[in-house]
Parts: sequence; structure tokens; C-alpha cells
Amino acid sequence: MLAVKTQAARPEPDTNKTIYGILFIIGFCHMLNDSIQAIIPAMFPILERSMGLSFTQLGLISFALQIVASVAQPVVGWYTDKKPMPYALPIGLTSTFFGVIGLALAPNFSTIILSVLFIGVGSAVFHPEGSRVAYMAAGDRRGLAQSIYQVGGNSGQALAPVITALILVPLGQFGAIWFSLVAALAVGLLVYIAGWYARTLKTIEIQKKVKKAISTVPRNTKAIKLALVVLVLFVFARTWYMSSITNFYSFYVIEKYGYTISQAQIYIFLFLATGALGTFFGGPLADKFGKRNVIIASLLGTAPLALILPYVGPHVAIVLVTVIGFILLSSFSVSVVYAQELMPGKIGMVSGLIVGLAFGMGAIGGVAIGSIIDAIGLTPTIIMMAFLPLLGFMAFLLPTDKKLNEWNNA
Repeated sequence: MLAVKTQAARPEPDTNKTIYGILFIIGFCHMLNDSIQAIIPAMFPILERSMGLSFTQLGLISFALQIVASVAQPVVGWYTDKKPMPYALPIGLTSTFFGVIGLALAPNFSTIILSVLFIGVGSAVFHPEGSRVAYMAAGDRRGLAQSIYQVGGNSGQALAPVITALILVPLGQFGAIWFSLVAALAVGLLVYIAGWYARTLKTIEIQKKVKKAISTVPRNTKAIKLALVVLVLFVFARTWYMSSITNFYSFYVIEKYGYTISQAQIYIFLFLATGALGTFFGGPLADKFGKRNVIIASLLGTAPLALILPYVGPHVAIVLVTVIGFILLSSFSVSVVYAQELMPGKIGMVSGLIVGLAFGMGAIGGVAIGSIIDAIGLTPTIIMMAFLPLLGFMAFLLPTDKKLNEWNNA
């Protein structure tokens, strides 16, 4: 009788149950976190005009933000796989809070770099631990759970152009101060999440689940290494093309079509908004058609549209970037789940690796693409970046979903 009463008093131990409340809260926090990150590239046109920054300097700002997250995310994930730290989540967003205040008040380029480093640290802590929370709350619906979590981040990125048009254009750099309130809200919600996380870690059922995952690590290490290399190259192609759009396509629209900053931000908003939809629907599509197939289709489906984008008028272009966003980002959450199934038992590390890799590749891409623009011009660079999605052919080298299942059940 006592055992029955104890079980009824603690619903969390049912590891097959999907805890949607936790998933929606962590997804919402992901949206808040990534909306803060996304205002940095969205501010580029404003900073370029107010401080006279070059495209290379703008790329360095992006690099400073993203390289910290890239390097630190898998390290944080590796460490917390061994020793989970629930309250690292609100602590990380506190770093972001101070970074936002610094960004709003920064008088020069060096202070901007320092401020975005604080924001990068907060992101580096949040992402692997947020992925772990999504995994723990997923039950037997890991694909859906990861989609809910990741679509929050993509939605936050999609809000940046709207924020730029409505807040940053009229208020300028100081308008970023309003995002200190966004960071404070995220900290409060993550304190609640951290409490649930800490309680759940204590349950015997969760501990058994982790041990079971560790015991089923695939044995085909050579094939795993090859698959990880292919996945890294895939993330590189996807992220660099995305970086060319989110960081610099607004300049292209302003230059080619004679649009204002606010008008150009509409293109970026639609790209990111449909990308958020693609991130969400990628999970169910992967459940139906296979994770590998969705990964392949996301780049190869983007390729023909990307190749013709630089040659069309403004009305066709806005349709193309809208469709490209959905197709390209449909593999975002799927690639994370694929990596988790490739190396089960190392959820934090592989989540940090794949998501952190996207940040790192974007950081390097921001600097490299900005430098290429300074060297050869904006239009030739946009045309050059359009060939990147053709690297999606490499994804045919990834093991099939059936092969992954065979490895995990060996």
C-alpha cells in the first residue's frame, strides 16, 4: 500500500510519459535565449552606420558571440553528462543578462566584443543543459520533444528582424536594453526548470534510464566516426549558407533593390520564421520518412532555390527565401536526434557538439564571409555561397535509420 502511495505521489518517474509542461517551458526559454542572441546580427546595419564598422569587424562580432558557445557547449555537455548541474541554467542566463546591458551601453567596438562574450557564455551553458531537459521530459517521443525545444530557439531567431524594425531602428543601439527584461524572465523560468531537473535526477527510474542508454552504445566505432565527420560537414554547409543569409542578405536587399533597413528585415524574418516551422515539422517528417532522408532533403532541396535566388527580382526573392528557410532548417532538430542515437548515453556532449558546432561554424562563417565581401564585393559573395547546399550529397554517406537501430539493439 505504501509503495502504491509513493508511486502515485511522484508522477515524474514514468519515463515513457512525455511531460509537455516542461517541454513548452524549456522551449519558451530557448526562444528567449536565442532572441537575445539574434539581435546581435540584426543590429549589424545599425552598428555599421553608427560606428562605421567594416564587414570584417561585423564578422568578428559574430565570431566573438558564437565561438565561445561553439567551444564551450560540448565541454559543458561532456562535464554534465558525468555530473549534471541543474542550476547552471539560470546562472548561464544571468551572464546573458549582464551581456545585454553591456551591449546597450557599449561606447566602442571593444566593449561590444566583451558584451557578446558574456552572452556567448550564457548560451554555451544553456544549450546542452536545455537539450538534456528536453531529453528527460521526452518520454518515448524524443523526436517531437527535440522539435519543441529547438523550434523555440528558431522562433527566437525569427523575432530578431521584427525587433530590429520595431525597436532597434527607432531607438538605436540603446534599444537593446529592453532585452535585459527578457533575460530576467528567462532566469526566473529556469529557476523553476532547475528545480524539476534536480528532483528528477534523484529518481531511480531516471538513473536506470541513463545506465540503459550507456549500455547500448553502438560498437561499430569506425562507422560512427565516419558518420560524425559527415554530419560535421553537413552542419558546416547548412550553417555557412544560413550565416550568409542572416548576417548579410539584408545588405544585399538594400543594395540591389534599394530597400530600407526595415524593409530588408522582412526577408530575414520570413527566412527565420519559416525556418522555425521547418524545425518543428522536421521531427514528424523524420518519424514518417526517416531522419537520414530528411537530412538529405534539407540541403538538396535548398540547392536549386539558392542558386537562382541572386538572379530574381524582389517579389520572387521574398518567396524563395521563405521556402528556403523551411526546407533548410527542417534538419536542425533532426540532426541533433540523429547524433543522440548515433552515440546514446552521451546526450549532453553530442547535443552540445552538434548545436555548438552550428554556432562555431556560423562564427567562422561570419568572419570569412564578411572578409570575402570586403575583398570581392557583396553580390559575388552571395552567388558563391549559393553553391554550399550542393554539399548535401555527402549525407548519402550517413548510415540509414535501420542501420542505427541495428547498432543500438546489438
